[in-house]
Amino acid sequence: MVSSSRSATFYFSESNPTREPLLCRSRLVICPLCYSAFVKTFLVRAALILLVTLPAAASARAQEDEIVANLAGGRAIIHVANDAIIFAAIDHPLESKSVPPRVAAIDNRHIGIFFGASEWQVTSQPRPIRLDRDIPHFGAVDPRFAPAGTAEQDLEQIGVAFLEKLRPLASQLHHPIDLKPDEPLFQIVLIGYAPKDYGPEIWLIEYQVEQNSVAARGDYWQTHILRPRFTQLYPPEKHQPKTIIEVRVPSDLPDIPLLGLIQQNAPAIARLRSSDPHINKVVEQIQKGEAQKAEPVASGEFLRAALPILAADAHFFLGSMTENGRFEWIVPPDEPREKVKTTEDKNRPPDAPTLQQKPKP
Repeated sequence: MVSSSRSATFYFSESNPTREPLLCRSRLVICPLCYSAFVKTFLVRAALILLVTLPAAASARAQEDEIVANLAGGRAIIHVANDAIIFAAIDHPLESKSVPPRVAAIDNRHIGIFFGASEWQVTSQPRPIRLDRDIPHFGAVDPRFAPAGTAEQDLEQIGVAFLEKLRPLASQLHHPIDLKPDEPLFQIVLIGYAPKDYGPEIWLIEYQVEQNSVAARGDYWQTHILRPRFTQLYPPEKHQPKTIIEVRVPSDLPDIPLLGLIQQNAPAIARLRSSDPHINKVVEQIQKGEAQKAEPVASGEFLRAALPILAADAHFFLGSMTENGRFEWIVPPDEPREKVKTTEDKNRPPDAPTLQQKPKP
């Protein structure tokens, strides 16, 4: 949980930084108040009464509105194959109340795997607030996020939408958060296909916080979510190898990355390669930096066999997606997903993409 504890960082290679969205701040204007001497005396007395009653009321509100962020940690592994993206996540609890990495469809071209403060619990509310639920609908790019001469407007729109969901939650954190410099509170591994036939892409969207101590109360802090930072993980720079992408939360997980096991020809990987010629070919293509040429079914079979080796007793999920918006589970999440009907659901086409598990007959 995040109240005065730790958070998460990431691991990846061959990243390309990109621009940040532009956000505006509003200013509160206070107008002068004119009043008579009688009203002034009345207000002074009322203020004295409030000074007596406000501390108790503030304490009650603080207890009622206490909020805790439950963290998700683990590993996300993504293989961009030929005509499909195979994605997986392995759970690594960060504390006793950790939640698993969760996945949600962001739009008809992207999914997101959520790490860090992805679930928030308000003591006065029985149901936690999950950022993988009630995803805003993203259609045509809003002109507000498409300034002249810039790119990735759809990413800006996604990033700002989650920023607006985080702001009211983070503003309720009034204790110091133990975060390392440049460490995000919340992050999304965004996987999918860019518009205009750009092709497959993987982005890391990070949300950092800024805290300020209120001088009048040394134990009271104001927390602000900063605008999101975007880091491109795929495709790599021109002439760089195309291989498996792995994001690790936190970055100091002791496990060797899957790519490291492949490069070391670890015994477990060697056994997989010798067991199936299709799997062996996938591993060869990954080693050559030509992972994008791998056949999707064979890539899924390789990861399906490799994930139990990496995860041991930990939970994991594995799925695939194609450019036409088709999602399929190879190993669905263990956690049941609750379906809450919204107005948008009623207007949703029957064949729209979804990551909801279909009930078994």
